[in-house]
Amino acid sequence: MALEDFPGGPDTFLIIVKFCYGMRAELTPRNIVTVSCAADYLEMTDEYGEDNLLSKSESFFHKNVLRNWKDCILALQSCDPLTPRVEKLQIVSKSLNALSMMVCTDPSLFGWPMMMYGRLQSPGGSILWNGINTGARIRSTESDWWFEDISYLSVGLFEKLIHTMETRGVRPENLVGAIMYYARKYLPGLGRWQSRQSGKTRTVASFSLTPAAVDQKVLLETIEKLLPEKKGKSFCRFLLGLLRVALILSVRQTCKDSLERRIGMQLEMATLDALLIPTYSDSDTLYDTDCMERIIHHFMNSESRITSFSPSLDLETSPSSEPLRKVAKLMDNYIAEVASDVNLKPMKIRSLAEALPESSRALHDGLYRSLDIYFKAHPWLSEREKEELCNIIDYQKLSIDACAHASQNDRLPLRVVLQVLFFEQMQLRTALAGCLHVLDAENAPAGPMTVPTDTAGQIVQRDGWVTVVRENQVLKVDMENMRSRVGELEEEFSKIKQEMKRVTKSHSSLSSPRLVARKIGCKLLPRSSDAQPDTVDSTGPTPRASVEQPRSSRHSRHRKSFSLF
Repeated sequence: MALEDFPGGPDTFLIIVKFCYGMRAELTPRNIVTVSCAADYLEMTDEYGEDNLLSKSESFFHKNVLRNWKDCILALQSCDPLTPRVEKLQIVSKSLNALSMMVCTDPSLFGWPMMMYGRLQSPGGSILWNGINTGARIRSTESDWWFEDISYLSVGLFEKLIHTMETRGVRPENLVGAIMYYARKYLPGLGRWQSRQSGKTRTVASFSLTPAAVDQKVLLETIEKLLPEKKGKSFCRFLLGLLRVALILSVRQTCKDSLERRIGMQLEMATLDALLIPTYSDSDTLYDTDCMERIIHHFMNSESRITSFSPSLDLETSPSSEPLRKVAKLMDNYIAEVASDVNLKPMKIRSLAEALPESSRALHDGLYRSLDIYFKAHPWLSEREKEELCNIIDYQKLSIDACAHASQNDRLPLRVVLQVLFFEQMQLRTALAGCLHVLDAENAPAGPMTVPTDTAGQIVQRDGWVTVVRENQVLKVDMENMRSRVGELEEEFSKIKQEMKRVTKSHSSLSSPRLVARKIGCKLLPRSSDAQPDTVDSTGPTPRASVEQPRSSRHSRHRKSFSLF
């Protein structure tokens, strides 16, 4: 007679034969599942004999296996090849319920340490077993003491166990911790994208378990389904690590879309290094900017904010007014990092920058820095392409330092530099007008205080100008000193100007007559003879006398001018 589909193989059949012949059949946590399935297969029930093998195995399973953590784990490990029959006998469901109850209870109540590893610790000291000091210690004070043990289960059993624990009321953060531990164990490269775990890696000692054979694609898709809709810094970093592995393994598109959506709903908690996902396809770019753009799209479309974990687990929520600002700053840094890629197209830079609304950025210094890096890495861009990229910058939102740098940046188009200079002057004028308005208001007599214009107020509150308002007392003193100094300089200048006019007039009066007289060859007479008329020792009007006469009259006019002086 052939026993087709006999569960357990020759070893299990030998145990049944020993039992039938009255020999001692040893039941252990490792063989109890196969023996129970074989007894059910052979219909070894009490109908054919009292205390038959099926009832005996069920009694052993309930009294010994379900009351011990390690025995439940060992029994579950042997259930995978016998899935239809163990489901009929409810061995899996009973084991999962027992494990879930023990997770919610103090593990020290279950006898031998749950995890028989070399570095188990317990505040109660060494654990006694049958009066023997084993030296083993159990980490009963920590909530993750069971993570390592359940990581030896197959993907299907692990999934069922997580669902059972969830219905039993295990805390969501503990479930997520177990899921992350399981994923990190079987997905290579995922551990580096999670926070460091305290302590050293646990090593198996006397409690030997065989790691499960896992299909990585199936595991990742299962992990994605098990994860709750929660948010947190460590959780977001874990999701980004999963997305990297998903892109490498080329899992189903629905799984990748779900991961991108989860990340987008808590993008404000991501870090720059985790967002720099390399390109694993045939694309020429270094980083997967298309994936980043989709994540931003999910962030903008996420209307309902998901809940967060307990703050005690290094997870926190952000105020409703903060996420957009944080994501804008994160995106500016992301664009600056990917801008050095020589294969990155200008339109991709523009689409990444315009993925967020204009109101998300109080300052555009980050965008300017990103474009500057992009222009430096792409010197072959035309002036038109540079101007199109520069159109995403609002020059009125550049700080004073950014304006000063842009005005001297030879990588920017000339038209852009002129616009920067224009808005820089406008900022300085408006800010100075706002400061003077505040100073005048303080100097004015008591009365209703007027408020500066909206434009001035916006600039005063931006780019550090608020410090100018706070130091208005110092500015007041400086400006008063400047005004008095300017007044003194104007008074001195007017005195110097009057003195110069007087000296110039005196110099012209003294020097002009003598110079003219010397040029025409005449000799000026002394002052004593100025009152006497000129005479000529000649009896008649000779030609010489006629010549001397007009000269005398000319001399008399010069003498009159000297007498006035």
